[in-house]
Amino acid sequence: MNILGIDEAGRGPVIGPLIIAGVMLPKEKIRTLEKLQVKDSKKLTPRKRTYLAKKIKKISKYYIKKIDAPTIDKLRQEGVNLNEIEKNAIADIINQARPDHAIIDSVDIKPRRFEKEIKKLIKYQISIKAEHRADTKYLIVSAASIVAKDQREREIEKIKREYKVEFGSGYPNDPLTKKFLSQLDMNRLPDFIRKSWATIKNMQKTGGF
Repeated sequence: MNILGIDEAGRGPVIGPLIIAGVMLPKEKIRTLEKLQVKDSKKLTPRKRTYLAKKIKKISKYYIKKIDAPTIDKLRQEGVNLNEIEKNAIADIINQARPDHAIIDSVDIKPRRFEKEIKKLIKYQISIKAEHRADTKYLIVSAASIVAKDQREREIEKIKREYKVEFGSGYPNDPLTKKFLSQLDMNRLPDFIRKSWATIKNMQKTGGF
């Protein structure tokens, strides 16, 4: 029986892509993640996360969906909310991986509803479990969380190198992010900024934070 864990990274930031990652292993091999000391990705240093992401990718089948800032903005403009964007990406990964069972970190306040909505998008019969904080309860979801966060960090570093900028984590409450945004021309924002975010809309109205 193949088990797929799914988690995201970069849901809240005003800068950079949203990453959804899936990690799949046969049920009997999930214990190998314990030996790697896979745990909640938020408690890991970036270096440790990168190290573990490489190890996880070697022993599993993994899937990564990248949804960049312009795509997020376009979909939101069309009336697709963030939960729906994630739901569609999760369903794409499940349809590609075709596991027997999927465990998902629920972004919906009602996990059962989230399960049902995802099942509607799946092209075959599957058992799905969606839970809040699944990345802290299931090793396979912890592994997906590590892969997602590592990929998000890589994408952020790529943006910084390409544009020769520094903006910290990209989260609206990060002082470095605030400083960076305050120096931008609000009418000529670069592609990696999520223009549909309230942070940006407020700055465009007021001219700053």
